[in-house]
Amino acid sequence: MTVANSASISADIAGRYAQALFDLVKDSGGIDALSGQVDELASAFDASEDLRNLTVSPLYDRQGQEAAIGALAAKMGLSPELANTLRLMARNRRLFALPQLLAKLRGLIADARGEMTADVVSAQALSDDQKSRLADTLSAKSGKKVKLNARVDESLIGGMIVKLGSQMIDSSIKSKLASLQNAMKEVG
Repeated sequence: MTVANSASISADIAGRYAQALFDLVKDSGGIDALSGQVDELASAFDASEDLRNLTVSPLYDRQGQEAAIGALAAKMGLSPELANTLRLMARNRRLFALPQLLAKLRGLIADARGEMTADVVSAQALSDDQKSRLADTLSAKSGKKVKLNARVDESLIGGMIVKLGSQMIDSSIKSKLASLQNAMKEVG
């Protein structure tokens, strides 16, 4: 199985779980609560190596994964709908698709709110003022409310990479140096 096929399968699996959960929560009017919980869970996933290992390690059996994810859901105060979806994913050995589930849920929530999510990778953490100005600029450009999904990658040296929908703006020093290096190779 190729990596592309594996990613596609994960996205398909995550898409089905996400759509079912979203439809269930939308009917009960809990989209705002779900949005906050998805953000909290994504932060926990990014911050915890143990959680990432739980989702992909074959050392945990179905019952172990289900018990651990149930305990996490209770500790985080996740809604019954989200907690049950995570337990079902564990029971079906589908927790490996958790990152794709969170991304798909963010997309569904944003669509329902008329928002877009911009993925921003910067060399240093952005201040609240910088985030606000960037979101306002992107909102003016897209005509929709823009929510930022920001992270730091110090290897960029400086600048940032912004992905909004199908558009990408790369103003990082790392990419400018790579372009300069390619231009130098062509000359010499």
